[in-house]
Amino acid sequence: MKERIVVGITGASGSIYAKKLLEKLLPLPYEIHLVISDMGEKVLAHELSTIPEEFISAISEIDPSNEIIVHDSSNMFAPVASGSFPVKAMVVIPCSMKTLASIATGYTSNLLERASDVCLKEQRPLILVTRESPLSRVHLENMLKAHEAGATIMPASPGFYHHPLTIDDLIESVIARVLDHLGIKDHDAARWEGK
Repeated sequence: MKERIVVGITGASGSIYAKKLLEKLLPLPYEIHLVISDMGEKVLAHELSTIPEEFISAISEIDPSNEIIVHDSSNMFAPVASGSFPVKAMVVIPCSMKTLASIATGYTSNLLERASDVCLKEQRPLILVTRESPLSRVHLENMLKAHEAGATIMPASPGFYHHPLTIDDLIESVIARVLDHLGIKDHDAARWEGK
């Protein structure tokens, strides 16, 4: 049986990060489960000029032998809502401050928040790729609460030491760090080798 990775997309700006992560994961031997919040669908449509169905279909063409299993964010009966459904990890990318607040306080009003909560209670890796600036004290306190509960807080903050030339280079640097924390080698990643 393939290991499972859950990807959550929220209404924070940065849908392109989720797109790149899914493109990197799909050819790998993982079962990919996707949950997009209601606002995530709206922001994705605005930023990438596509509807979720077309977005998923385009990514799926990368490797037709693997499928993205999509769960409706209102379906609390989906398998990812249960701790008895084993997953390797979950990545919320991008992670809005509203979703962060829900995760930090254990308030699960949709499937994305519930699946995140399950990862914390089962002590499974949960990576929150936060997208907001500047950060208020409330945001920082919620980040600390989520971290203390077991989440990895990974702001979408690209590096520049690899001399990026394109926006895609910047996106790649963030996704490389996410893959590192998933324990997945990204052979395209620019690595600091010292000077």
